[in-house]
Amino acid sequence: MPEGHSVHRIARQFERNIVGRTVSASSPQGRFVEGAQVIDGREALEVRAVAKQMFLRFDGDVWLRVHLGMYGAWDFSGEVVVDATIASANGRMGQTNQRGTVLDDGPIMDAAGENSLTSIGAPRRARVRMSEQTTGLEEQNEWPPPVVGAVRLRLLTETTCADLRGPTACALQTPDEVAATIAKLGPDPLVDDLAEGEEQFTATVRKKPTAIGLLLMDQSVVSGIGNVYRAELLFRARQNPHTPGRDVPEEVVRGLWRDWARLLPIGVETGQMMTMDDLDPEAYRRAMAHRDDRHWVYHREGLPCRVCGTAIVMEEAAGRKLYWCPKCQA
Repeated sequence: MPEGHSVHRIARQFERNIVGRTVSASSPQGRFVEGAQVIDGREALEVRAVAKQMFLRFDGDVWLRVHLGMYGAWDFSGEVVVDATIASANGRMGQTNQRGTVLDDGPIMDAAGENSLTSIGAPRRARVRMSEQTTGLEEQNEWPPPVVGAVRLRLLTETTCADLRGPTACALQTPDEVAATIAKLGPDPLVDDLAEGEEQFTATVRKKPTAIGLLLMDQSVVSGIGNVYRAELLFRARQNPHTPGRDVPEEVVRGLWRDWARLLPIGVETGQMMTMDDLDPEAYRRAMAHRDDRHWVYHREGLPCRVCGTAIVMEEAAGRKLYWCPKCQA
């Protein structure tokens, strides 16, 4: 499932390519025909990303709410502006690391096809795929591009096409409905005031009997954290995932919020969930290219902890895989 950094990256792509333009809207799949008819011919005025949901406002105060869920993804094609650069099939993009150094020799791909340029959602081969795993830029000769697969919603401007596939939610909302949806979500470090968000998060966690490992995945407690960031945040805090929230020391709870506020922008900028710190350029490039070098505990069950050497444990927690070190996080 896409985590918070992914949805913020999608929103930035909409800001660059769709907002401020009149769109033609259709539902090739046929499951959003009435909604597409309402949007068709309207100008996109604003985009918001909160938690794992995106909200796109059109003139007339019509809002589109999209939640990608486990399998959703956006495909962009045509002239796709990334970091103020027009992307072409042979375009090369700089990639910014955690220290702000531009790696200007092209995007770094890992074995799963993930890179920082176009990756947000569920993995599929496409033209410019905004999914959790990127497939890169591919040559395109036909405009508008042919519909491929089950496209729930197509938004088309004169130069850019955005195709939505497989979302959990794709619905029109009124301004009041949007406000009500957002009100149910926990604080998002890229949306809310950081100090206020810290207070809200800390107060909520400190009164809950639920395990902290579950609370971090609860979008009403904090926005945007998924399975990868949950495991990595807890390890970085050396916090046992099974400790009830109310028993986690306040300074640890506050530290979790501050660490999330630090890691989320890195994920937005790089397109990858980088959770390793203070890497030299060679180690950083290796980590960006290989997931095995990018995380402390996630997806490393049975492997030695990078700190103490104890085998990393994987267990089921509310139907999701939880990775942690039983010694460092005892």
